[in-house]
Amino acid sequence: MRALKVLALSAALVSMPLIAAAELTFNHTITGEALDLSDAEGADTPAAQHFLETGENLYTEVPNCLAEGEQTFLASCSGCHGHVGEGKIGPGLNDDYYTYPKNKTDKGLFETMWGGARSMMGPHSDLGVDESLKVIAWIRHFYKDDPAEATWLTEEQKANFEPYDAEHPTSVEATGECKVPEGKS
Repeated sequence: MRALKVLALSAALVSMPLIAAAELTFNHTITGEALDLSDAEGADTPAAQHFLETGENLYTEVPNCLAEGEQTFLASCSGCHGHVGEGKIGPGLNDDYYTYPKNKTDKGLFETMWGGARSMMGPHSDLGVDESLKVIAWIRHFYKDDPAEATWLTEEQKANFEPYDAEHPTSVEATGECKVPEGKS
């Protein structure tokens, strides 16, 4: 009888459709509570969908996406974090010191941005998922320390990454629309 139950259960499991990759759970930086992204704007782009499933930001080091992220950062973040992430009333974002260690990952930085943190850092879910990823890509671009410590970069990106020179800041010029590189999504 037990063998029959095992066989029936096995058949039922095999006949179930395979479930697509599950989304990650995103948690508030301070409380640890799950962040509700169910109605999040900008979650329908290929880059946002990929990020919500894997935590990998496909916009990292994509010039046209960096240009968009820079503009949003300057409008929404630079008042507290400085024009190149050097820090003002908010912490610096361009070095390898993180107020919240989880911000070493794109997932962690997204969680802090989306849900807010201590002090004056309120939630920035108003940017939407896709725009937040572009801002994160820009923040990662102006990183000025050792690329070996940049956990968000692929090995190939680390080999080609030049730390940002805050003494001689440069903008990234867009030459087209922000698109995920072929074969990345």
